[in-house]
Amino acid sequence: MHKKWWVLMAVFLLAGACGRQEETIAVEVTRVERVTAVPTTIVTPAVQDLMLRPTTVTVVVTETPAPPPTPALKELVICQAQAPGSLYLYDSSMLAADSVRHAVYENLYTNIGYAYQPQGLEKLPSLADGDARLQSVEVAAGDWVVDSDGAVVQLAEGVVVRADDGEQVRFDGSLLTMPQLTVDFVLKPMVWSDGTAVTADDSIFSFELNEASLSFWNAELVARTAVYEVTGDLSLRWVGLPGYLDQTYFLNVWPPLPRHQLGQYAPDEIASVPEAVQMPLSSGPFIVSNWDEGNEITLVKNPYYYRADEGLPYLDQVTFRFIPDSDQVLTDLLAGTCDIGTQDALNMGQIPFMREAEAADLLTPHVVPGVVWEHIDFGIDSAGEYGDGNGRFDWFEDVRVRQAMMMCTNRQQMVDEVMFGASDIINAYLPDSHPLLPDDLPRWPYDVAAANALLDEAGFVDRDGDGVREAADGTRFEITLISTTGGELRPAVSSVFVQNMRDCGIVVNEAWLPSGEMFAGGPEGPLFGRQFDLALFAWLTGTTPDCTFWQSEQIPGVKADGFRGWGGLNGTGWHSLAFDAACDAVQAALPGTPAYEIAHQEALWLFAEGLPVMPLFLRLKTSAARPEVRNFRPDSTQPSELWNLYELDVE
Repeated sequence: MHKKWWVLMAVFLLAGACGRQEETIAVEVTRVERVTAVPTTIVTPAVQDLMLRPTTVTVVVTETPAPPPTPALKELVICQAQAPGSLYLYDSSMLAADSVRHAVYENLYTNIGYAYQPQGLEKLPSLADGDARLQSVEVAAGDWVVDSDGAVVQLAEGVVVRADDGEQVRFDGSLLTMPQLTVDFVLKPMVWSDGTAVTADDSIFSFELNEASLSFWNAELVARTAVYEVTGDLSLRWVGLPGYLDQTYFLNVWPPLPRHQLGQYAPDEIASVPEAVQMPLSSGPFIVSNWDEGNEITLVKNPYYYRADEGLPYLDQVTFRFIPDSDQVLTDLLAGTCDIGTQDALNMGQIPFMREAEAADLLTPHVVPGVVWEHIDFGIDSAGEYGDGNGRFDWFEDVRVRQAMMMCTNRQQMVDEVMFGASDIINAYLPDSHPLLPDDLPRWPYDVAAANALLDEAGFVDRDGDGVREAADGTRFEITLISTTGGELRPAVSSVFVQNMRDCGIVVNEAWLPSGEMFAGGPEGPLFGRQFDLALFAWLTGTTPDCTFWQSEQIPGVKADGFRGWGGLNGTGWHSLAFDAACDAVQAALPGTPAYEIAHQEALWLFAEGLPVMPLFLRLKTSAARPEVRNFRPDSTQPSELWNLYELDVE
């Protein structure tokens, strides 16, 4: 009985010593107590009355709840095909490295939805806000400037430049003023993972390393930078060379690198030191904790992340695993040993299976159109032995033929059958979702009857009833489509196109060439030597469209004949003075000005009307995540789908 009492007392004392919230419980205990009865008269001790009486005692015992379990670490496992060789900014531009860099270096800006957004910058500078300025400066012989072709040159007599009034002038040694951009940036108060504050000077250090490296990253921008300087603890100023009207001037800032850590090394040494290559100081949400070469990289939460008071990042640990087999990545996603499969690890052919897995709530496919667009180029003005009227009929000079062939092409069938219905048809060199696309853009929807009527109107009819159209001289409308060998996409696209053209009385033969042969420079290469009928290949689009590919000055050919030389990109040979003027106006305008939007929309309208190429569709970016992953948002224009690692989460 005494043992039971002491056990209860021990519980009571331990509970009292515990600082956690307590729950009071009344426990009634019965014990036997020895009681001595004291007589009222003196008696002999030998006859003293000894009695045993039961006594009821109430004991209060407090019970401490068991401590809550330690929360499990939130870990995300990302599976991608390639392992980065280095995280050093000026050593590799591969997508696999950029994906990991999003964890280590804070994004200064993002590129979501065909627009740009500040992240590590307080704001994106603009002409409207005054933190970007276009000024007139005097230039003299010997000054470094950007000429009218966009090349960096020393000003000398005879050099053609763009004056501050927008006109192109030939320098003759007299006084000349040119436009010059000045842009101010302010960094957010970031902190390196060793507790040292990030400064504007760290961005200058990054610029110096970029300038000293042999990397092509930003080489064009570095060469066109007149001044990059600190204007405050977190503020910087970029000044371009006179004549350089950069349409993304608001991005001309360099991501900081820690001078206090890496400044001890010569610039050509940094690409080989572990502190830069594998275990860099972090300004972002995570720190590299383990680098298992070629197998995996483990990162843990950065306690100095400047947004930690917002609860970011949500994850405690991120592990990158490198698996080159796309089927294995899909298997691991279903097994739960991968949480995200990236676009380089998965492929478009897996979309049907991923959709089945999604229906079973096992997987969430993330399939978005990218910025690579497929198109078929017309050989409008050919050269050499393939030249118009010199062994080849001039099929495509009449715009009605190009428009008819566009209407005869079932692009939606291509999207449905080849792209599993996940892509978008495009109608110019920008997608329909781009904010610059004009509302009244000419469109050529699939309409076989209208296409045939337009071909009749252009004078190409079936004169002998064999189902194939002929020119007025009896030449059969039989042409050749060239494209590259390898892969399944283009043969599938070509198959649809060949049948579509049959419906309009045009015979298309296929010729499959190695990439090196098809894209060889002129005059030998068929595409850039302007010796082809039709060519199926891809270009890049993006947030800032480039119209120069189809300007007359880009037509490859012999310079003595008035062409650019064999380095031109306009293999179609299309020549439109109106388009040339609109594209010139685009290059002379800056974002945020009315002239910029007007010029772009004019160029886009003329392109869609003239159709030097047939725009088909956008290629896909295919990734996937397990259903419990949150905030995973791949985007068309942001290259890596891991741009927002700081806010990824798992349930």
